[in-house]
Amino acid sequence: QVQLVESGGGLVQAGGSLRLSCEVSGGTFRGYTAAWFRQRPGKEREFVSALRPTSSNPYYTNSVEGRFTFVRDSARKTVYLQMNSLKPEDTAVYYCAAGTPITSTVRAHSAYAHWGPGTQVTVSS
Repeated sequence: QVQLVESGGGLVQAGGSLRLSCEVSGGTFRGYTAAWFRQRPGKEREFVSALRPTSSNPYYTNSVEGRFTFVRDSARKTVYLQMNSLKPEDTAVYYCAAGTPITSTVRAHSAYAHWGPGTQVTVSS
């Protein structure tokens, strides 16, 4: 059973940076698409970024394009989300996920079977 654990969240001022990590254990990670989702206060969980196992081109949601970078280290079974130029509206609980979505569902949280418990990111203005 694949298990995911996020780390790296915290409090940062607007314009600052954080790097989230997601360590994978308990099974093979090689064939999974890895993704980051977030849930802002009072909002539904939303897609942030994803990377297919054999791709070097991540997907991003429009609001983070150019500011966030998805990095996958398959040897360490870890994925990262480098977040720069953070804004107060990036405040959310960030979740790491792994699954096998098809192209049309890569942004859908229902396409991912494995989830971490989440890590809080708070951006102050």
